[in-house]
Amino acid sequence: MHKNFNHILLNIKCFLLFRKHPVASFISWILMFFAIGIISIVAVFLMVRLGFFGGLPTEETLSGIENNQASDIYAAEGEYLGSYYFENRTNVPLSNIPSYLINALVATEDARYYQHKGIDYKAWGRVFVKTLLMADRSAGGGSTITQQLAKNLYPRENTTMSGILIAKFKEVIIARRLERVYPKEKILELYLNTVSFGENTFGIGKAARRFFSTYPSQLTMEEAAMLVGMLKATSAYNPRDNKDKATARRNTVLIQMNKYDYISENVLDSLVDLPLELNYSRLTHNEGPAPYFREELRQFMLDWCKNNTNEAGEPYNLYTDGLKIYTTIDLKMQVLAEEAVNNHMQKLQKMFFRHWRSLEPWDRNPSILSYAIKQTSRYQKLSEAGMDEEVIIDNFKDSSSFALFTYDHYTDTSTTAMDSLEYYLKILHAGFAAMETKTGIIKSWVGGIDHKYFQYDHVTSKRQPGSVFKPVVYATALEKGKNPCNFYANDSVVYEEYDNWTPANADYAYGGEYSMKGALANSVNTVAVKLLFESGIPAVKQMAENLGIQADIPHEPSIALGTAEVSLLELLTAYSVFANGGFSVTPYYVERIEDSDGNVLESYTPQRSANRIIEERTAVLMNEMLQHVVNVGTGSTLRSRYGLSQQIAGKTGTTQNQSDGWFIGYTPTLVAGAWVGAEIPSVHFRTLSLGQGSHTALPIWAGFFRSLKQTSEYNRYTRAAFSVPADSLWNLLDCEDFREEEENMFDELFRNERSLRDIIRDIFGRKKRD
Repeated sequence: MHKNFNHILLNIKCFLLFRKHPVASFISWILMFFAIGIISIVAVFLMVRLGFFGGLPTEETLSGIENNQASDIYAAEGEYLGSYYFENRTNVPLSNIPSYLINALVATEDARYYQHKGIDYKAWGRVFVKTLLMADRSAGGGSTITQQLAKNLYPRENTTMSGILIAKFKEVIIARRLERVYPKEKILELYLNTVSFGENTFGIGKAARRFFSTYPSQLTMEEAAMLVGMLKATSAYNPRDNKDKATARRNTVLIQMNKYDYISENVLDSLVDLPLELNYSRLTHNEGPAPYFREELRQFMLDWCKNNTNEAGEPYNLYTDGLKIYTTIDLKMQVLAEEAVNNHMQKLQKMFFRHWRSLEPWDRNPSILSYAIKQTSRYQKLSEAGMDEEVIIDNFKDSSSFALFTYDHYTDTSTTAMDSLEYYLKILHAGFAAMETKTGIIKSWVGGIDHKYFQYDHVTSKRQPGSVFKPVVYATALEKGKNPCNFYANDSVVYEEYDNWTPANADYAYGGEYSMKGALANSVNTVAVKLLFESGIPAVKQMAENLGIQADIPHEPSIALGTAEVSLLELLTAYSVFANGGFSVTPYYVERIEDSDGNVLESYTPQRSANRIIEERTAVLMNEMLQHVVNVGTGSTLRSRYGLSQQIAGKTGTTQNQSDGWFIGYTPTLVAGAWVGAEIPSVHFRTLSLGQGSHTALPIWAGFFRSLKQTSEYNRYTRAAFSVPADSLWNLLDCEDFREEEENMFDELFRNERSLRDIIRDIFGRKKRD
């Protein structure tokens, strides 16, 4: 016992003597520093675990993880059209993700994923030795896939050194809890559905669609490797911006797969030499097919969400609940419609600029420009700030950089706000849509020329329709008992009871007589007004409402010439009644709405009126008269210039001063319409030949229909034939369009009794031959 005590004393003396040595003192301080550091780290870790730096999700909370999902839009054949989202994400089950993508992820990001339980201590040791002590940045990190999932689910908010340390501890704790809650396969599924691929694209589902326009299940091995490779640094390895780096990174992933025996050497050699090929599809709010339609649909869906609740009794959220919206849009027809608008409007815009080359539309009327200036946000902000108008106008003359729209490309140009405003005032806009006449199904929707710069939708916006409203007047007259061969004098009439209003023809030509059929074909204003008065303004207004025009139509005779403001969609609805034999349909563009699991929440079917809106006789006669417009009247360029020989009915329209150009055309199964004009009606072509609807709007319709008839799958639209009218109705159409003088009393007496007149003529004819 005594010896042992002496031995201990000797050791203490030696230790005290050794401490006095400089090296020993340094080592002591190092050990003490590490001890304090470890104690501090443990203390911070315990404080994080106990919630001193904010609460941590419990295992129960983690077991109910539900990612915010984008609501996806689909075309009629299931093609993807776009999404509504805060984060662009769609959850994909692991069963729809190829095994080689999973292998690529594990081999590259966490080779011991199946061995650890959320924390890879070997990786921590590698980080400590190689990364911290040896400063080898290529050694890799220590975070496991589970830790990265924790980071994705609960993003770091504090980027200071202490904040990162606390976040790391949180991720470690959450990772351990995730491993206790979920099997390894589910963690992989959650990770692949939360990880960011840059460009506000989250999850493998959206990444596959963004970069390869496909679904995860259809990715090739090299494509999967490229996407996995992006996870190291989404910007640096973005294949659109850094193709070479992305290719090299892809090959690194493939090498890792070979290293861990997921692919053979032969497969590796065959894949690393492949070029990186993308099928990039950027579907943003302004880009991709049908952006105007998607915005119209968004408004519809927001209303729907307010009025429909989920299982929790809360209204659906369009941006987070992963709804699937299946629309009626035919993607091929949509593309053809957009091409028709773009191709024609490019040419028309160049023509418009040349037309005004040495002049400006506001030279004779400065109020046009003054009005436009006051409508700008720039003017309104400066005015609210208390600036005088003269000072504001001077501000518009200061140079700055503006992004100017052109059909070729977008350009950032240094110019003044005034010059930019004047440029945009001379931009012509367009709207186009197509709808099935029998069902009301919307097939294509082009609300404008470029949604990035011009958000105003000209399918639903209201403008004066001009002569495309006249069929409403003519249908009313037919319902009142008038016949297509009733003749009307083409004379200029002063209507004193309406402030001496005198309707004028577009060509200012008068004299002779037009039949109803001829007046409609040649768009004679004087006859349209006479028909309006004979039928009665209230009756015409009621007819417009019955046909589906919901616009507020004033009690004025000028409505016969299309002065009430209506939308393109309303006009398509009205014209469909003629094609549909007198029955009306309600336009619709949503087939069904599903939740994120594919359960149908609501579906829609065609809505057709139970009773005829107009008599079948009226519909048949209108179809024949409107075909006559196309065959010999204002729409005849469809035949002469565009070579369309199919049965087509339609009507052109041009408003006063050529401010608006229209064409509504239809077959028995499809009705489509186009509108063209500037943002401000005061800006327009100066001549009728350039500004009339047959020159501005009809070519869009023609371009669309010509493309449509080249595809056999659309024969049901392009080759459909109108039903042949009964003999009694054919007889009502058997007359010339125009005559210089009134026919003899015999013909006038028996005009509406054709069968009796024919009998009498046959008798006299036989006597003469005898």
